Amino acid sequence: MENHYLDAPLPPARPARFGSLWRQRDFMHLWVGQTISQFGSTVTREALPYTAILALHASPVQMGLLNAASTAPLLVLGLFAGVWVDRLRRRPLMIAADLGRALLLCSIPFAFLMGWLHIAQLYFVAILAGILTVFFNVAYHTALPTLLAHEDLVEGNSKLGISDALAEIAGPPVGGALVQFISGPLTLLLDAISFLCSAGLLARIRTPEPPPAPPVAQPRVWPELVAGLGVVWANPLLRAMASSSAIRNFFGWFFGAIYGLYAIRVLGFGTATLGLVVACGGIGSFLGALVAAPVARRCGIGPAIVGALLISAGGSALIWLAGASAALALPLMVASQIVGDAAMTVASIHQLSLRQTTAPDHMLGRVSAAMQVLGEGIGTLGMLTGGIMAELIGLRPTVGVAVLGIAVGSLWALATPLRHQHILPNQPPKQV
Repeated sequence: MENHYLDAPLPPARPARFGSLWRQRDFMHLWVGQTISQFGSTVTREALPYTAILALHASPVQMGLLNAASTAPLLVLGLFAGVWVDRLRRRPLMIAADLGRALLLCSIPFAFLMGWLHIAQLYFVAILAGILTVFFNVAYHTALPTLLAHEDLVEGNSKLGISDALAEIAGPPVGGALVQFISGPLTLLLDAISFLCSAGLLARIRTPEPPPAPPVAQPRVWPELVAGLGVVWANPLLRAMASSSAIRNFFGWFFGAIYGLYAIRVLGFGTATLGLVVACGGIGSFLGALVAAPVARRCGIGPAIVGALLISAGGSALIWLAGASAALALPLMVASQIVGDAAMTVASIHQLSLRQTTAPDHMLGRVSAAMQVLGEGIGTLGMLTGGIMAELIGLRPTVGVAVLGIAVGSLWALATPLRHQHILPNQPPKQV
């Protein structure tokens, strides 16, 4: 297929130096905007369900529907989002998604203050915000290569990973405190403001963006969707990452359904203790983002991915082991969060960088969407399966099944060409 971006200006190549992106103005706009937005989104992750529970007295069934409304858009629309991201300019799409999410979130405190708030509105906001988030995330992952040279992608993705980790550490306690003091609906205003800040900073980016394919060259949506999946299947590196991610996420998201129940009912943790354990995962992610680039320079990007996945599988096994000893339960759970999340952050940063440099630019949206659907989308099915399995065989046996599945996904990556890929595609070898 012809590449329609051959005439587009590319980021200038220059020697890679970790830390050099502090002076890259447009990347800093993207990074600061995403740091603010991620913090606000993490607060919303706490405030939206609290709004349903405290302000609307939602039932367990209604809470399940609210969670499904937030996650279903990726599984249902993810592949189609990739097609449209490749047809449109990415930064305007990201700005529109930010503004749309800000408007949707503002509707909740407005309805609350007017006495109109209803659970149906939360479903509506969760679905529409989820759809906009799918489009934003696909565009966001494909926009970074237009701002940075290939040799800077690992550093760029590492910095963005640090933002995610800091939001994961600070967002839940701040969100919980704000809900307690000013209510859940009013707390959502913080996320709305964060989206406005993100949109404003994205609008300040001046690096030229490659134009999308002209309308006459765009076939129907379905063939384009299939073409994106075809690129993933045809490329050994993309196929390896997609297949390993699908296996790992299907079993790994078992924990999404039962982690809290396992910690409380099997390990005997209180909610405060559980909150501290989960926050340790943010610390692990922060450490992983810091060491991702040095690990790749020392070991190679493919070995770094495979090694991190294997270490992460070991971290998951600690969760199962915690159920065997009340005395060791807390340190094992803390270790699993720090070690597992640090390793997965290293793997995720390098997988994203490898995807951004392997897929053709004019198909990067479709490839990114396919990878997200095969990862997080399949994970949604795993969450449902884990909940059902826990009902049938119990919590700790289900954790054991999840650990074995994660191990299989990690060993699968070891058997692929990933372990031989030491540098990013199109990046010159390191000079000795």
